[in-house]
Amino acid sequence: MSVTPLNIAILGAGLLGQLSAWRLLKHNHRVELFEQAPRHKQHSAAWTAAAMLSPMSEVVISDRRIYDLGMRSIALWESWLSELNVLDALFQRKGSVILAHAHDENELHQFYQELNYHLGEKNNAKWLTRNELLELENDLNPEFRQAIYLPDEAHLNNRALLNTLTTFIEENAIVHWQAPVYLNEENPQLAAFDLILDCRGNGANESLANLRGVRGEVLHLHCPEVSIQRPLRLMHPRYKLYLVPRPGQHFIIGATELESSDTSPVSVQSALELCSALYTLNPAFAEARIIELDANLRPALKDNMPAIVEQKHGDTRVIAINGLYRHGYLIAPALVETLLATI
Repeated sequence: MSVTPLNIAILGAGLLGQLSAWRLLKHNHRVELFEQAPRHKQHSAAWTAAAMLSPMSEVVISDRRIYDLGMRSIALWESWLSELNVLDALFQRKGSVILAHAHDENELHQFYQELNYHLGEKNNAKWLTRNELLELENDLNPEFRQAIYLPDEAHLNNRALLNTLTTFIEENAIVHWQAPVYLNEENPQLAAFDLILDCRGNGANESLANLRGVRGEVLHLHCPEVSIQRPLRLMHPRYKLYLVPRPGQHFIIGATELESSDTSPVSVQSALELCSALYTLNPAFAEARIIELDANLRPALKDNMPAIVEQKHGDTRVIAINGLYRHGYLIAPALVETLLATI
């Protein structure tokens, strides 16, 4: 069935904005993208994120819908990135590993019980002995006695992905950098469009109720002495930490959630916690070089679930997509698929 091309304005050039623009262009719609930041300044939560695709890890502390959206999104990532011939460069599906120190192993057992509760027969997590763990990741500290392997999970090279999408969109659409747009103000420029997509994340707080920022902090480092193939999650009663590999023995380590809207630089306490956890994974990380410390706010709604909301700007239809919380890369493709069906 043919679809009449629409003139569509997209507000926000983060993950949702660029992903939506890409897919709408593939469906022959006419797109203009508006972003308040300069082209060279990467400031979005999508740029800071570690880009883990972890539906099983997230269902334990979230909603079953996140798992379903995540599994669908992993399939879409594989399909869509194949179209750009960048699948192998940007997408890795080697599963992930859940770890705990000996005195925290009860956290592992609780995690597995929660998987059974939420997934039932779909729980294909596998317990690993120390030897099985070292066969999978032989550079890990041998002091870990057991672990849980989640074979369905994956991860993306998010910054390379965003750069790829930006290049494609600039070649096929009009992009307005340093062009903030506010939907609570009359804007004749937007009246020319058939549809407005609001993908501004935290920038939409003037038009979307109950939107808040949830802080995430990450440390980027380079450690030639250590080779890790897949994301690791270290369980702890007080905080959960993750390590995600990048090409060339680069790594990202971060805390999954800090309930704060603070946008200041990473604190000494947070940096010490991240580095201490890193050292326990492998003492060789003590000689790693810190490349970057970054903090950003993930947009979240009251229930920490995503929402697609219909609005109006004058006579123009507005669809706002927001509240991806820490699930951005995990669920964005499925939400964009829903958006395309809605349009």
